[in-house]
Amino acid sequence: MKFKVFAAAAALLASQSFAILGVGAHYAPGFGTKMSGMDKPAAVTDDGTILVKHEGFKGIMQGVGFKAWIDILPIIDVEATFNIQFGSYDASLYVLQDKEALSKILSEGGEVDPSNIDLYKEIPLKVELGGVPSWAEANPKFFHMNGDLTITYPITFIPIIRPYIGGGVTYNLNTFILNQSFTYSVVNGIYGAVLQSMKDEMAEAASEALNDPSKAADLAAQMDPAQMADRLASRIQDQAVDKIKEAALEEGLKTSIGGHVMLGVRAKLPIIPIAAYANFKYYFGGDYPTEIDAGNMTAEVGVGFAL
Repeated sequence: MKFKVFAAAAALLASQSFAILGVGAHYAPGFGTKMSGMDKPAAVTDDGTILVKHEGFKGIMQGVGFKAWIDILPIIDVEATFNIQFGSYDASLYVLQDKEALSKILSEGGEVDPSNIDLYKEIPLKVELGGVPSWAEANPKFFHMNGDLTITYPITFIPIIRPYIGGGVTYNLNTFILNQSFTYSVVNGIYGAVLQSMKDEMAEAASEALNDPSKAADLAAQMDPAQMADRLASRIQDQAVDKIKEAALEEGLKTSIGGHVMLGVRAKLPIIPIAAYANFKYYFGGDYPTEIDAGNMTAEVGVGFAL
C-alpha cells in the first residue's frame, strides 16, 4: 500500500514538473566579442575637409532575450529564442576649422593633408535612436541580434531539474559600424555643395548691391576670407552631423545564417506554473563587419511561465 502511494506521488511529481509549453525572458550577455578601433582619423571626403575616427570595445556585450519552448517527451524538445546584444563605442568627426587652410581652399582649391590633425575640430558623434527625442542621443552602438531554432534532448528525466543538450540553426542580424567607408558614402561631397551654396548667396548679394549701393559694405564683409572660412566650417559641420544621423536611422541590417550548440538546464516546481532556465550557447558561421571579432559565446539566464 505504501509503495503504491509513493509511486503515485512520484508520478504526479514528475508529470507536474515537466511543462509542455513555456515562454520566458532572460539576461543574455555575450562573451569574447571585440571591435577594433581606428589608429588615426581618416579622410571621408575627397578634399580632406572631413575626417572620421572610431574607437573599439572588448569584453562582455550586454543583452536580453526571449524564449518559447515545447516539450515533446520522451524524444526531443524544441525551443525558439530571440536575443539582442550590444556594445558601445566612441566615434568622432574632424571638420577642417583652420581659417588659413579654409581660405586657401576657397581661393585656390586643392586638398588638405589629413595628417595635420591640429587644423581640425573634433566633434564627438551622438546617434539618435529611432523614435526617441533628441535628448536621448547616445554613443554609437553595435547591435547583434539572433533568432535561434533549437532541438534539445534531455540528458536525464529527473523531476524538477532537467538538464539537456542541443543544437540548431541561427539567423543573425547586425547593425553597421561608423567606419570610414560608411561615413564616406554619407558625407563626401558636402564641401563642394556648401561652397556652391555660398557662391550662389554671394552672387545674389552682389546683384542686390548693384541695385542698392548701400548694401556694398555688407557684400564686402561677406567676401572677407576669414568670415567665409568661419561660415564654411560651420555649415560643413552641421550638414555632416545631420547626414550621419539621418543615415544611421535609415541604414538596414546585415543578415546571415549560422548555427549553434547548447548545454542547458531548466527547473520547475510541481503545480506552480513558473520555470527557471540557464543555457550556454556556442555559435558558428554568420557574417560580421570587418571590425568585429565575434566571441560566439552567449549565456541565457531567465524565468518564464510554463504549463
